[in-house]
Amino acid sequence: MFKNLKNDLPASLVVFFVALPLCLGIALASGAPLFAGVIAGVIGGIVVGSISGSSLGVSGPAAGLAVVVLTAISDLGSYELFLVAVVIAGLLQILLGILKAGVIGYFFPSSVIKGMLSAIGIIIFLKQIPLALGYEDGETPFAFFETTGFDIYTGLVNMLNSVATGVVVITAISLAILLIWDKVLAKKHKAFKLIPGPLVAVVVGVIYMLIFQGSGSVFEITGANLVTVPVPDNVSEFLGQLTFPDFSQIGNSQVFIVAITIAVVASLETLLSVEATDKLDPAKRVTPTNRELVAQGIGNTFSGLVGGLPITQVIVRSSANVMSGGKTKASTVMHGLLLLLSVILIPRFLNLIPLGVLAAVLLIIGYKLANPKQFFQMSKLGKTQFMPFLVTVIAIVATDLLVGILLGLAVGIITILINSYKNSHFLHMEDKSNGLHKIKMEFAEEVTFLNKAAIQRELYALPKDTYLTLDVRKTKSLDLDVLEILDDFSITAERKNITINLISDRGVVENPPSYREFFGVNVLEGAH
Repeated sequence: MFKNLKNDLPASLVVFFVALPLCLGIALASGAPLFAGVIAGVIGGIVVGSISGSSLGVSGPAAGLAVVVLTAISDLGSYELFLVAVVIAGLLQILLGILKAGVIGYFFPSSVIKGMLSAIGIIIFLKQIPLALGYEDGETPFAFFETTGFDIYTGLVNMLNSVATGVVVITAISLAILLIWDKVLAKKHKAFKLIPGPLVAVVVGVIYMLIFQGSGSVFEITGANLVTVPVPDNVSEFLGQLTFPDFSQIGNSQVFIVAITIAVVASLETLLSVEATDKLDPAKRVTPTNRELVAQGIGNTFSGLVGGLPITQVIVRSSANVMSGGKTKASTVMHGLLLLLSVILIPRFLNLIPLGVLAAVLLIIGYKLANPKQFFQMSKLGKTQFMPFLVTVIAIVATDLLVGILLGLAVGIITILINSYKNSHFLHMEDKSNGLHKIKMEFAEEVTFLNKAAIQRELYALPKDTYLTLDVRKTKSLDLDVLEILDDFSITAERKNITINLISDRGVVENPPSYREFFGVNVLEGAH
């Protein structure tokens, strides 16, 4: 886990600086103690990160659960009783993992997952604008995290009435540092690759803050536009921030209703994030989803016991991890350790970091996720891919994550029903003569994203030193999702010395470098 420290340590620093304000902001939006968000971030990094099979996924409190948590605390009447529901939700997630419910995540098409990533990128970008401009209107700038759907645009209009010059300046400086560091300096000398640009931006931000602190000038940055973490004076005060569940009312039926809601929503968000993060992974590793549910369940059980918010795998921090060059789960675990150490050792230093610096980091991450090139590439793949993608993007930005995902999935299913027949089976024959593993896999006439789980399971279960004959001559419709699985598997096949002999009406080829190129990336039907 620690073989790639030169990559994982810088990535963990970036994830830490992204996670800290999100943990605090989500706690605020959830109506929970601010320290509850930090607890969830620490447990999500250290506990879940250690147990999870995900190499790049980062877990912690999720904005998608903020409304659920806010409503639940109000309905139950106390945060201590809400923590009982979190503990029970964690136990339910462990049960879901044991029952192998993780396969649900594979039934979401690639176009919907890509749409989710682009939509989240747009929302991340939009939600940083108030922080980047120093929006102050009575409440903390983190109040903007509570907005969803079209409320975002109302907030964007209102914020123009309150702009802080100092925050705008430090945001611009931070953006310049990040872009120059990434596009120019990192390419000129290796030394610049060892020190992450976001860390430099944070240090510059703190220096800027100290220079203008108390000056009374327009360049001064006030407390509302700075990171805010609790500053305990001693160990007892630090431990006094912990809240413990009230198990005296465990028989309350409302507690179990809240627990089931949290378990279902948190599990679904985690599985979607796992699918999205695996797609971002340059090594194309596949996260074991059932193990992930168990890890999340253990994390939520621990979080509930010590006063933390519910935990899910979260795409914003996971994306930051990938974009910053993380290689293994060490970056996730180290970000959790950094969260813990920072609130214990240097809370006063953290409170000098301008939110504009963190907004600059997230603006770049948001742009990378919602890169305009992605929309152009999806449009070239045809309606069967572009329509679910576009509907998912619009629906998530206009409503919320789960509604958008479900609408995108519905459009994807309707598109499949219109354009292809359902014929999900394929043949799998094995010949062990002469001690050789010779396996033949024959695809059916229609192979869609609904077959992803079965095909992926068969491919990754192949033993080493196998000669696989993949016959697609009868296949009339071969979905892009399946081609992506074959492309991803080719990396594993090379590592396991698996030879793939592809037989199709386009010809016979051994170990094709790209299945999408072989069949024509724009050809989604009539793959033969």
